[in-house]
Amino acid sequence: MKVVVSIDQLFRPSPGGIASYVRGLLQGLRDLGGELDVRALAPRGGLDASLGVPQLHAPLPAQLLTRAWALAPLGVPVDADVVHATTLAGPFGGGRRGAVHSVALHDLLWRDQPETTTRRGIRFHETRLRRVLGRASLRLFTTAPGLDQRLADLGVAPERLHPVRLGVDDDTPVADAGAVRELLGAHGVAGPYTLYVGTREPRKNLGRLATAHAVARSRAEALGTLVIVGPTGWGEVDTAQARVLGPQSRSMLKALVRDAAVCAYVPLAEGFGLPPVEALFAGTRVVVSRDVPSVLDNAEVVRVDPLDVESIANGLERALGLEDDALARARRSASVGEYTWANCARDHLAGWR
Repeated sequence: MKVVVSIDQLFRPSPGGIASYVRGLLQGLRDLGGELDVRALAPRGGLDASLGVPQLHAPLPAQLLTRAWALAPLGVPVDADVVHATTLAGPFGGGRRGAVHSVALHDLLWRDQPETTTRRGIRFHETRLRRVLGRASLRLFTTAPGLDQRLADLGVAPERLHPVRLGVDDDTPVADAGAVRELLGAHGVAGPYTLYVGTREPRKNLGRLATAHAVARSRAEALGTLVIVGPTGWGEVDTAQARVLGPQSRSMLKALVRDAAVCAYVPLAEGFGLPPVEALFAGTRVVVSRDVPSVLDNAEVVRVDPLDVESIANGLERALGLEDDALARARRSASVGEYTWANCARDHLAGWR
């Protein structure tokens, strides 16, 4: 089976959680092996040697390619058996006659929280959503719990919908403790820290998190400094006295998550929410908004009201008070055991067959 997977998201200014999905899916497909021939389709000039699969290149850079893919599957080889678009950017066709075409849908946040994106973003997503919903032959892979039912309620035939699991068990080595101390020290952080991982944008609610952390730290000093890791997204964000480290390598990110006193993730809205799952997988204590889909039924997290600063502050204190020995960390890790990239790849294969 010759499978082509789009990876244009990796080369965008704010790759976000979808980039983790792209990398993880390729890892899972690669590791399954067998008769799979997996290729990554990149925009012109895009190259990522860490993916471990051959890369093809479309003839346009990412921004122009998004527009072009609405009209034609540029860069898709004619012998592909499966063409999988990892976002609504596309491509939505190409390959051999009778090829399977699919697209991943991660959320409907531009509908749920229109104030957290731009008018241009809303227009783009609405236009592309109508396009993919209108193509009866296009298979839809949903990564957020309940999204398949929402699409069914919009009239999508059930046989087109394929829920898939995400993963957190990538094979990137973890940075050593010395490198973590050096990085934190360069940003004025010594001792314990509370960690946020994700894009810095209004939807992520960092203003309230920073305020709540200051309140909680005045009562629980062991929370340490609030450390923010991730790229800048759309909109203005006030991070107050937090230390902003910006984007970090996957190796460093895993070490920061592992060593944090608490990982806090309190967005106003979320399609799935990989950061709290990744923190649990590392064994770290987690505070999370009460409606984050990825951990909705997970008993190992502390849930809070993202609109209530005092609720977030209390949640940080409660999380800090949880046991943090080897047994507790192993229990937290086991609570997200199904989230593997191998399972993600298996779910995709089942949807393509």
